[in-house]
Amino acid sequence: MRVDLFDFELPSERIALRPAVPRDSARLLLVHGERLSDRLVSDLPSLLRAGDTLVFNDTRVIPAQLEGRRGDARIGATLHKREALRAWRGFIRNAKRVRDGDLIDFGSGVAARASERAEDGSMLLTFAGDEPVELLLERAGRMPLPPYIAGKRAADEQDASDYQTMFATKKGAVAAPTAALHFTPELMESLRAAGVAHETLTLHVGAGTFVPVKVEDTDEHRMHSESGRIDAATAERLNAVRANGGRIIPVGTTSLRLLESAADESGTIQPFEGDTAIFITPGYRFRAVDGLLTNFHLPRSTLFMLVSALMGREPMQAAYAHAIREGYRFYSYGDASLLLPA
Repeated sequence: MRVDLFDFELPSERIALRPAVPRDSARLLLVHGERLSDRLVSDLPSLLRAGDTLVFNDTRVIPAQLEGRRGDARIGATLHKREALRAWRGFIRNAKRVRDGDLIDFGSGVAARASERAEDGSMLLTFAGDEPVELLLERAGRMPLPPYIAGKRAADEQDASDYQTMFATKKGAVAAPTAALHFTPELMESLRAAGVAHETLTLHVGAGTFVPVKVEDTDEHRMHSESGRIDAATAERLNAVRANGGRIIPVGTTSLRLLESAADESGTIQPFEGDTAIFITPGYRFRAVDGLLTNFHLPRSTLFMLVSALMGREPMQAAYAHAIREGYRFYSYGDASLLLPA
């Protein structure tokens, strides 16, 4: 499909630079088929049904953005996927000044040797020493805010908590599964009281989620792979949800992509451990999910293509036009939408 079919105009003032406080006070656009309703995230217990299950991504964002030097050249790196115990693939800023074999000094006793430049411009960074890389990043790295926020303000101490979900336990992401940022212990208790269950899986979100689609046709775009895991017990419980008449509703596109990667042709979710580079566009047949809770996404992005695949391109264009008109806040720290196909 033509990528320009997924374009829309978004005023810059609609981009949220801080999350709502409290988190569940964010606005929620309910899209049920082609019907729209303006609600709040705190309304979710009344919008879902007893027997439904929300599926959260329990990945935790690591301080994966680094600033360093190679000789007299300033070099930036944003890690996006672990390749080995001490090696991460990363997008490099000022990459023309880095050759295979160069050592980049990131300060605080942290250095990495660059190699294996890929077609997308990323390089493999192998960290020196024997300390766990996670400890090195805690010392020298900073929170990798999305470029549409980082371009407007610097990351600060508040982001260290704002940009983590309440489910974040497994370190490895370089971007948050931001739909889950809206959830609080109080909201989870209200959902439990309403008979709505929840499960967790793990997909370590990579910086590839922010890479713009530069081609003119979706068939020419290549997704970056991300590693994920669904254990056998979780898969069994999720399959029982549908068998008992409930709905599986992922919280965030990362949860949805992993569920769809793990499902077989019959819609049965299998245990999963490995990489996925699934790219969902209109025409895709969904197998594992019955809806989606997600934030508002970039024009021409793979994520807007995904929600268009779930709900239809024209209904989503209409929903986004409504959200822009009504002052909804967009992107990682913005408001949410609950998408329920008719």
